[in-house]
Amino acid sequence: MIKKAHSFVLVFVLVLAVVLSACTSSNKDAGAGEGKATAKTIKFMHLWPAGSSKQQNMIVEDIIKQFEAENEGVKIEVEILENEQYKNKIKVLSSSNDLPDVGFTWAAGYLKPFVKGELLAPLDDVLENGLKDAFVSGTTEAYAIDGKTYGLPLELNIAPIYYNKSIFEKYNLEVPETYEQFEQIVETLSKEGVAPIALGNKDRWTGSLWYMYLADRIGGSDLLTQAINREGSFEDESLVKAAEEIQNLVKANAFNKGFNGLSNDEGKSEFMNNNAAMYLMGTWELPNLTTNEDIPQEFRDNAGFFKFPTVKGGNGDIDSWVGGPGVGLFVSEKSKVKDEAKEFVTFFVEKWGEQAVTNAGVIPATKVDTEKVDLPDLYIDVLDELNKASNLTLFADVQMSASVAETHLNLIQSLFANEVTPKDFAKQHEEALAAEE
Repeated sequence: MIKKAHSFVLVFVLVLAVVLSACTSSNKDAGAGEGKATAKTIKFMHLWPAGSSKQQNMIVEDIIKQFEAENEGVKIEVEILENEQYKNKIKVLSSSNDLPDVGFTWAAGYLKPFVKGELLAPLDDVLENGLKDAFVSGTTEAYAIDGKTYGLPLELNIAPIYYNKSIFEKYNLEVPETYEQFEQIVETLSKEGVAPIALGNKDRWTGSLWYMYLADRIGGSDLLTQAINREGSFEDESLVKAAEEIQNLVKANAFNKGFNGLSNDEGKSEFMNNNAAMYLMGTWELPNLTTNEDIPQEFRDNAGFFKFPTVKGGNGDIDSWVGGPGVGLFVSEKSKVKDEAKEFVTFFVEKWGEQAVTNAGVIPATKVDTEKVDLPDLYIDVLDELNKASNLTLFADVQMSASVAETHLNLIQSLFANEVTPKDFAKQHEEALAAEE
């Protein structure tokens, strides 16, 4: 009996141990479950793979590590796709209301369908919480629809007129501040047998840059945008005058021969090979004029830039630029971690601005303190100009719908070829825009 009792106690103790162990394990699992429930994950999708966008990818990884270190309990779950793959997947996800908490978007026309579908969260509260003043003037406006901002831009491109210092020195030319001085430079170079301006207008948007600046300098910074968004008209006298000035430049032999049949790369080569004195193009060309060792050092040393000159009697401001932001960050309206997502995009914008230029050669949409960065002088000069920019007018074809943009670009090429009068140029724009109202 004693042996049996002893065996019974032993069995009971073993069973009790197993039960207690199971309870302990269960409690641990419950605790872990509770921890997982309270932990917050931000799903973040971007388009800078390590292979094709090494520097950008490294910056993103660094920013994420910093954010997670400073925000215990918040995890960033990352998905990275190539540009076209990204765009395709975003379309699929948007159709099922399953966008990532934070992702990349583009401005203006690209943004509108997402806003219309109420898929993106307004970010004006983020801007008003101290971030607004960090951006270059005119950049966040490109992401605003009906008075609300739905994206925070990361990149920025503006379009200066680059010039060859050695050619200017050879013919005793000075950087122009007025359009009249600019016209005199064109006349002098043309007489000397030097192409004043490099242009490849087969791509059409290249010629649009010239028209946009003339519209800005003659009519003011808002006029063209107002015509596009239907607050104004393309048949405004100043916009017609801008078209007239384009044809005046063509008559003055301002551009290299055959410009309307050359691609942008072919037109650019005229400038890079010292055959043309000036070249109007975006700041994405800065590496070619500064750090690209495939370009002769002598040429890079002779490259400078100036702002598009003011027109006598015009309403334009010399510190108003044509350009536009690149990709920007959005926060999903459907996000279950919206507050944390907004904190992340704020953090990302600030840290990206600190590293983009020096580590990736990308000009950020936020202002850069040029005294704190080590860059070629040309970069520094452009950044200084950006910091005091009075306005940034988004590329015209980006502002327009796809069909109107195609009309605009075709008309630009016809204008440069003298195949359409300035008045008809304006009229056809107005008809294309009115048809979409």
